[in-house]
Amino acid sequence: MNENVLVVEDEQVLRESLQVRLRAEGYTVDTAADGIEALKKATELPFDLIILDVMLPYRSGLDVCRGVRQQGLATPILMLTVRDQVLDKVVGLNLGADDYLTKPFEAPELIARIQALLRRTPVRTGQGVHEFGSIRIDVPRGKVTRNGTPIHLTSSEFNLLCYLVERAGSTVPRSELLRSLWGYEEGAYTRTVDMHVATLRQKLEFNPKQPEMIFTISGVGYKFVPPPQK
Repeated sequence: MNENVLVVEDEQVLRESLQVRLRAEGYTVDTAADGIEALKKATELPFDLIILDVMLPYRSGLDVCRGVRQQGLATPILMLTVRDQVLDKVVGLNLGADDYLTKPFEAPELIARIQALLRRTPVRTGQGVHEFGSIRIDVPRGKVTRNGTPIHLTSSEFNLLCYLVERAGSTVPRSELLRSLWGYEEGAYTRTVDMHVATLRQKLEFNPKQPEMIFTISGVGYKFVPPPQK
């Protein structure tokens, strides 16, 4: 396993108990006790998952989530909220959080949420960097840039991009993407893949209506073709 998890929680007892439990489950764990420390670690070190409390000293978890996404990082974020913070849940998800868990919670539920998020993430730290023209995909940090400027991708968009890039030149069936990235059963009908491809094109292609990297293979799926070097 050995996925890297950042636990951001200002309550020392809870922070330390989470650290002990996650290490017992086989995760590598780092911690932060406030929003400033959290944002610094989250944007400078490679993590596979961030567990982020909403209520933090100095900068809120919502601010940290926003800052992580503004840096172009697609690291999955699991927000921790108290039971009546419905607005924070909505705002957090809109800012780019991938899931939330209400306090108090049982450890098995937390582990299940973590495992579900990591199953959506086929990439792991340390797999290298891809460069295509002005586009740079930093897999270890979950970061995409164009000419050095961060491109904000959600974790699902980033995972889809990496999956296609790692199979560049090959047609990847839509059913394989649904099964591998979203856990859908064979034969499921959903437009999830198509919607995510459309948003990727909006963010990566100079002309999304005439893509030069992510091509639709009618009736089958999608293919990533590296743009020619200029």
